[in-house]
Amino acid sequence: MTGLTLQEASAQMSRVVETVEKVIVGKPRAVRLAVTALFAGGHLLIEDIPGVGKTTLAKALALSLSGSFKRIQFTPDLLPSDITGVSVYNQKTGEFEFRPGPIFANVVLADEINRATPRTQAALLEAMEEIQVSVDGVSRPLPRPFFVIATNNPIERHGTYPLPEAQLDRFLMQVSLGYPGLTEETEILERQVIVHPLDKVQPVMTSEQVLAVQQEVRKVRLTNAMRRYLVQIVHQSRNHPMVELGASPRGSLGLMRASQAWALLHGRDFITPDDVKDVGPAVLSHRVILKAEARARGMTPQAVASEIVAAVPIPLER
Repeated sequence: MTGLTLQEASAQMSRVVETVEKVIVGKPRAVRLAVTALFAGGHLLIEDIPGVGKTTLAKALALSLSGSFKRIQFTPDLLPSDITGVSVYNQKTGEFEFRPGPIFANVVLADEINRATPRTQAALLEAMEEIQVSVDGVSRPLPRPFFVIATNNPIERHGTYPLPEAQLDRFLMQVSLGYPGLTEETEILERQVIVHPLDKVQPVMTSEQVLAVQQEVRKVRLTNAMRRYLVQIVHQSRNHPMVELGASPRGSLGLMRASQAWALLHGRDFITPDDVKDVGPAVLSHRVILKAEARARGMTPQAVASEIVAAVPIPLER
């Protein structure tokens, strides 16, 4: 599918948002950020306390697309081959045959990713960055589109392995849901009296349509002044007094792609400073490592990321 108009691409993104919002109640910003990550061509990390809908959001987003979907439940005994696949000897043919693992899907849900060992977590690195896996010295391409949604529980520490910075940097965005309000939680109960809303989710886009919209995202325009604005925000993350390690150039690229997708979702073919401000904290929060002093004061990466974005002056266009 090629030749989408701006209106068609934006409408298709909005249909995915509407589908997911039928399942996730009262969290429109989190839903829109998740959809933005998909169409920006990145990966999504959903980090929050247990029971607030992390896995439900991931499933709803995956079910709204007609491509293949696989869920990997991360546990301490999960092996890298359980993710990538393994070569098995066929006695009839006398040759080794590759049996693909669950990573070979359009949408992969890595549930409770911090429960797996660092070695197993690393099995995702090549897949997320190169859209391929290497098994027995052979590189095998993954299907496109390829979208990893990982859930992470930051509260429970027993039996978990914190994600290393190299892995965190592979995620385009990190979002949180938080507790629902009184009205929203009441509506959640009402919606699930008989059946779960996930049971009613139907695909609204094909894999080909997702790829087409991802191509349209890259056509969203940004001026030289906006490019400087993006880079200044990332540089500010490296110079903030409470930050030990700021965002890498991959963060600049991620901020640009996320801003483009956010603009297209809102029906525009150009980026505004508000687009950057809206997605900036979600792109930067998992990329900034706070100093011990900041952690002792109770500061969070999310709050510092929001402060960084707000501190950079908006560019004045001629």
